[in-house]
Amino acid sequence: MAWFVLYTAARAEKRVEERLVQMGIETYLPIHRVKRRWSDRMKMVELPLFSSYIFVNTTDHKLRELLLIYGVSRIVYYLGRPAVVRDAEIDAIKEFLVLAENREIISNGDEVEILCGPFESRSGKVIEVGERFAKLYLEELGAKICVSLLELNKKKQA
Repeated sequence: MAWFVLYTAARAEKRVEERLVQMGIETYLPIHRVKRRWSDRMKMVELPLFSSYIFVNTTDHKLRELLLIYGVSRIVYYLGRPAVVRDAEIDAIKEFLVLAENREIISNGDEVEILCGPFESRSGKVIEVGERFAKLYLEELGAKICVSLLELNKKKQA
């Protein structure tokens, strides 16, 4: 038995995991929580840490049968063989998720959007990050402000 990686159809990771569990296959789908903004509210949503990937603990022979499951696109290969993920790497992912739980990692130099308050919907560059607050530079106002990390969302890189 070893950990292998399956590539799934887009946004089908959770459904594939359900199907695998129903078959008695041990799976690991790393999930993290992210703030998402809708026009009328903000909400924490659970997303896979690695889009379209799921880890399965099975034998090499049984792995090929998993390709028949609806939503599984292919097996991930490395050097011509199915990629094997060591237990230590799976444990490291689990440990990282515990440390990063309910936290979006924001660091100096990141472009962020302010989600609420008097500067709502404005963008700024992070100058300094503390335990609970970040100091931002708002270029359009030419001002430095301090904002709670809970009120910030990291801007997506283009």
